[in-house]
Amino acid sequence: MKKLSARRRHPLAALVVLLFALAVTGGLYAAFAPADKAQADDTAQSLAIKEGKKLFAVGCASCHGTGGQGTSDGPSLVGVGAAAVDFQVGTGRMPAQQPGAQVPRKKNIYSQAEIDQLAAYVASLGAGPNVPSKDQYSKDGADIAKGGELFRTNCAQCHNFTGKGGALTNGKFAPTLEGVDPKHIYEAMETGPQNMPSFGDGSLSPQNKKDIVSYLGAVNSDDTPSPGGLGLGGLGPVTEGLFGWIAGLGALIAVAIWVAARTTKAKKS
Repeated sequence: MKKLSARRRHPLAALVVLLFALAVTGGLYAAFAPADKAQADDTAQSLAIKEGKKLFAVGCASCHGTGGQGTSDGPSLVGVGAAAVDFQVGTGRMPAQQPGAQVPRKKNIYSQAEIDQLAAYVASLGAGPNVPSKDQYSKDGADIAKGGELFRTNCAQCHNFTGKGGALTNGKFAPTLEGVDPKHIYEAMETGPQNMPSFGDGSLSPQNKKDIVSYLGAVNSDDTPSPGGLGLGGLGPVTEGLFGWIAGLGALIAVAIWVAARTTKAKKS
């Protein structure tokens, strides 16, 4: 009897076996679950590319070619990246209504889901800038003063000091940046649409771009205080000064003419 009782299982043995089984199950899940998730992501991406290709064939291929290789009516899209598509289509510039010196911004005709599908297809044609994430262009952690310095150095020559826009040559223009989605401003710096140069991370770091986007959001906000007067694109009360010069000088000329007329009349009498 003593021999049999010595071989009896310990009361915690079942608990140890259960914990071991759970550990093995967890390890197997950890080994196989990421692969399942990656496979699901690949499937979703493939589906987006497939749907994007259909949209591209209907709305873009007539100018950019069936494979995005470009034609005499539109440039190649190989290597422009998803960010360029998100900007051009998201701002309504593409598809273009008609050729011209510059394609203006207009109401877009695609939903964001369709834009994402078009972007996925074009991105599959060649590597290029990706659509920025929200934290890349949010104001959190941005230096607005630094953004102002960078904007005045790199952008104000065309867009004016506060992004009001301005005229260029041969019918081209720098559009206003007031009311533009921060994501699209970031994408424009990344991709250099139309007449604008591109500012890659080598010339403007992601933090620099974030600072510039935040600066524009600050100076064009409805909450931004104004000292009064018509700012004329942020240059100051120039219009009031111009009015003062014209009205004041005009008044002086009128007084001088009146005095001269009165003097001549007095001499004759």
